[in-house]
Amino acid sequence: MEQGFDSEPIDRSKILNIKPLRSLAPVFPSPPGMSLASNPQASFPFVCVPPTGPFPPGLAPIYPFLVSTDSKSAAQQSSDFGNAIPSPAPLNAFRTPDTANGSTVRAMRGGRSQAEDGFSDDDYSDSMDQSGQFVTGRFKMHTTYTDNATNSGRQKGKTKRQRRNERAESSDFDEEGLVNSFLISFNLLQLDTFKKDTGDKDLVDRILLVYSLLRRRLSQYEDISGSSKRPDLKAGNLLMSKDIRTNKSKKIGHVPGVEVGDIFLFRMELCLVGLHAQSMGGIDYMTVKLSSDNDPVAVSIVSAGGYDDDGNDGDVLIYTGQGGVQRQDGLMFDQKLERGNLALEKSRHRGNEVRVIRGLKDVQGSKGKIYIYDGLYKIEDTWAEKNKSGCNIFKYKLLRLPGQPEAFTLWKSIQQWKDGVTSRVGVILPDLTSGSERLPVSLVNDIDDVKGPDYFTYITTPKYIRAYLLSTPSLSCICRGGCQPGDVSCPCIEKNDGYLPYSSLGVLLSYPALVHECGKTCACPSNCRNRMTQAGLKVRLEVFKTTNRGWGLRSWDPIRSGGFICEYAGEVMDASKVDKFASEFEDDYIFDATRIYQPLEGPQGNRSQSPKVPYPLMIDARREGNVARFMNHSCSPNVYWQPVLRESDNEAYLHIAFFAIKHIPPMQELTFDYGIIPPEKADRRRKQCMCGSSRCRGFFY
Repeated sequence: MEQGFDSEPIDRSKILNIKPLRSLAPVFPSPPGMSLASNPQASFPFVCVPPTGPFPPGLAPIYPFLVSTDSKSAAQQSSDFGNAIPSPAPLNAFRTPDTANGSTVRAMRGGRSQAEDGFSDDDYSDSMDQSGQFVTGRFKMHTTYTDNATNSGRQKGKTKRQRRNERAESSDFDEEGLVNSFLISFNLLQLDTFKKDTGDKDLVDRILLVYSLLRRRLSQYEDISGSSKRPDLKAGNLLMSKDIRTNKSKKIGHVPGVEVGDIFLFRMELCLVGLHAQSMGGIDYMTVKLSSDNDPVAVSIVSAGGYDDDGNDGDVLIYTGQGGVQRQDGLMFDQKLERGNLALEKSRHRGNEVRVIRGLKDVQGSKGKIYIYDGLYKIEDTWAEKNKSGCNIFKYKLLRLPGQPEAFTLWKSIQQWKDGVTSRVGVILPDLTSGSERLPVSLVNDIDDVKGPDYFTYITTPKYIRAYLLSTPSLSCICRGGCQPGDVSCPCIEKNDGYLPYSSLGVLLSYPALVHECGKTCACPSNCRNRMTQAGLKVRLEVFKTTNRGWGLRSWDPIRSGGFICEYAGEVMDASKVDKFASEFEDDYIFDATRIYQPLEGPQGNRSQSPKVPYPLMIDARREGNVARFMNHSCSPNVYWQPVLRESDNEAYLHIAFFAIKHIPPMQELTFDYGIIPPEKADRRRKQCMCGSSRCRGFFY
């Protein structure tokens, strides 16, 4: 820029000491109706990198919960939302901003920066490629298909890359319709102020479910376009922009609706439910009036194992303070008693409880973390010490309050069971499958003296007497390296509306009426992403004796929302003969896909209609079956079923696969809704429901 005639000359020999402009850090927009004048902090309570467009279109109906997608907004200006707040630096540059004598500084080893436990590529933990390498920054886009024959003719002579680029360019986006369809379906479009400030279990579950559904749908589109985006950040940004969150008012102690032992796969989930409002910082605090001045007190901390924390003890945590920097030229600086460090010191003197969230490695194979809410702790002691670099850092000793449910200690116990260090109490059989599954399934009873369920033969897949016949032969794929996202020449991808239904971790990314998996005549290998339910169990399950509902099923491993659990195995029945098994005991192990299944939440479903399956499938697991036969009913389930079709030539085989509705912590019982029988079978005997849910119908069939 040229100097004006009246301006003083600039002395270019001087080095300016310029502090970083913190307002450049990406921020979430203010909630609707809130101005900066009335609340200066309202526009940036959560610091993170805002993803930029393009954005995906509205979703197809969610099966089997019948989410309505009729609502679409005509407004398209929101598609530029991500570009409204530019990102001034790469994602990895977002650490504690600081300078000393004009030099750029970086976080010190052994210290905790303000961005400690912040977002990184490791947080996006739903996608890895088939070789096990972590995949980030690829934004999947929706493609609308025309007549298959016409489309195939137009694709001749073009490379896969050209066809893929054309699909990305032809994609249309309806970001507003995408979000609103979920918010309407789950009654979140208009949350009152009280619900936003103080939540409950129902609201927390709905917000987390919508976030998961939105993030997974964005993730699905990412496979096709190759754009560098972060669906986890994008989904959180979209919900925050509409002020869809709860427990906004910071509070000391437990957060309503969040239970000790709950797990989270993404830091944005902690923010949305108010468990930990800092999307990047490890220490969250609030200001209270302790004396004549307002002092900060800590409300929660995140210990993710990336620093000098000592967290091996389940009841004691030695936590390292934040800050402290080491310049690139070797000069080092001590941590300061300010911000989060000062808040922890004040909390020690005040004696208030602090929520502790521990981050552990994701055992499912991603490079992300699983965050466990470990309950309330109190700070017993604080001190300063020198770290390995010779800098002074702060240490805080926190003790877990007694009488709380097991959380982190339970994870430690499970790992010891797996490693053979200790034995699981009450084990009857270490593997009731006798090696039929790729992972053992323990049979456990620590309730009474019953030695096991009635005898049955363990099988891993449904037994068909005859296959369903197709009117026209089904095309098989020739993807010898496995079906790849965006491959328009793959007939199996074409059947799934142009994209792969699963992530490489077994997460179902969308909810079509029917998932088409590769069949036995397809050339793809057994580890193809489109054979997800054919690869067997992916989590370590346990059949256990319940106190009042017979035998149940749970997992030693955490299960992420949308994660595959198992399929229902047994003898496929002739639907016309199923009624003869409707006696008191004989129908306990029959899966009936023709029942009416209640939607998850809100008005999105019609209880007078059953989910549509292509064939009236019923599976009898009385004599032959697998672990799915032990899954109990609940009116508020954490598992749902999805029909999966595998076609080969002119034959089709329908399977019932079970997926997690939400993140499920270890040792939490797995349940699904058994459904309601059609009106013409209303004389079927009702059974008393013992699920204990707040939405319990009181009975099931």
